Amino acid sequence: MFELQTYALMMLAAFFVLLMIGIPVATTLAVVGFVFGWLGFGDTLFNLLAARFYGIVAGYQWMAIPLFVFMGVMLEKSRLADDLLDVMGLVAGGVNGGMGVGIILFGVLMGATTGIVGATVITLGLLTLPTLIRRGYDKGLACGAICASGTLGQIIPPSLILILLSDIMQLSVGTLFAAAVMPGLMLAGLYIVYLLVRGWMNPSLMPPIPIQERMLVSRGELLKRFWKVVVPPILLVVSVLGAIVGGVAAPTEAASMGAVGSVLITLLAGRLSLKTLKETALETSKITAIMMFILMAAQVFALAFRGLQGEELITKMFEWLPGGVNSDIWFMMLLIFVLGFFIEWIEISYIAVPLFMPVLLSQGVDPVWLAMLITVNLQSSFLTPPFGWALFYLKGVAPPEVTIKDIYRGVVPFIVLQGIALALVFFYPQIALWLPKVIGWD
Repeated sequence: MFELQTYALMMLAAFFVLLMIGIPVATTLAVVGFVFGWLGFGDTLFNLLAARFYGIVAGYQWMAIPLFVFMGVMLEKSRLADDLLDVMGLVAGGVNGGMGVGIILFGVLMGATTGIVGATVITLGLLTLPTLIRRGYDKGLACGAICASGTLGQIIPPSLILILLSDIMQLSVGTLFAAAVMPGLMLAGLYIVYLLVRGWMNPSLMPPIPIQERMLVSRGELLKRFWKVVVPPILLVVSVLGAIVGGVAAPTEAASMGAVGSVLITLLAGRLSLKTLKETALETSKITAIMMFILMAAQVFALAFRGLQGEELITKMFEWLPGGVNSDIWFMMLLIFVLGFFIEWIEISYIAVPLFMPVLLSQGVDPVWLAMLITVNLQSSFLTPPFGWALFYLKGVAPPEVTIKDIYRGVVPFIVLQGIALALVFFYPQIALWLPKVIGWD
């Protein structure tokens, strides 16, 4: 027993060492799992893995991932986001910080349709950042709003995080989608309040769009654009999520509706072409392949760690913590936050959650509430340096005068707001649990 747990500790240490020297996460998971699994219990590992791998590739629920990704990439490739952003800017640009509010609203809608952080951040960075700087916006605030807006797609359903957590925690996708609606909107609301308050306290940081410029577009033209650009994606999201949450369709079936719907919206906008379809299919294949490879590599790691009695080590570690179950939850949240500085949300989900979840659930923690805490916390992994992907995406398309220091400075307040949102969901669980109970998913 002692020898096996020693291997488990060495396994964790080797995992972090390989990560720190730059080995890709999927490769690290597989190599560490194979090496220490073989050292611990020999060829038995390879006999068990076949069934694990088959369970992954044959899982019906995983078909939802490429379909949702296809829906998002299609809408992103069709450039409908460009028109959507124009409408948001005209609607919200008349107050101090209004353009920032428009960016957050854009992130909410893009999050519900594409859910792809890189697409949202790059689109916003290319289309709005030069304009915001030219209008006198503080560079840090503009960068922070763009990066924070892009991360909203990771909590507002249909979110890939929620699909993965539903498998890891053996929960209904519909339940998690319903539970994530209120925390996601609350987080967006916190961003908006912060921007409006900052704009009110210091108008020079975020000046409004001049009235002369806003008057160039008539109210009738604005309404026409709204119906053409904003309403179709909203209807698509409502139909997809409504089908899942209402129990009309399974997540995979609803995802197929979303994929077809995105093609129809692009077609009606006159932007569907063979090139767009080809690019969408290739991008969808790449994203899905990466996620599935990491998922299968995580099976090797998890199987080896469990065989080496690693779960018992985790249980003992929680027993050493004072303060009971609340301390255990916050310890897990702190670990997820720290891991977010170095690795992506997919790896965090398949490393931290399976290790700690059994201990917390055995203490009576509501799994849906716990999943929402994890989801809100994972937002920060996109914003925290040095490896926050939203920061890299924005830097890659930012004007030369925007430095990485401006981006880092800008995201700090939004990381704090994410922490506030996490605390609110912790102290008021009904924020996450109210909607699932109302619609009967509880």
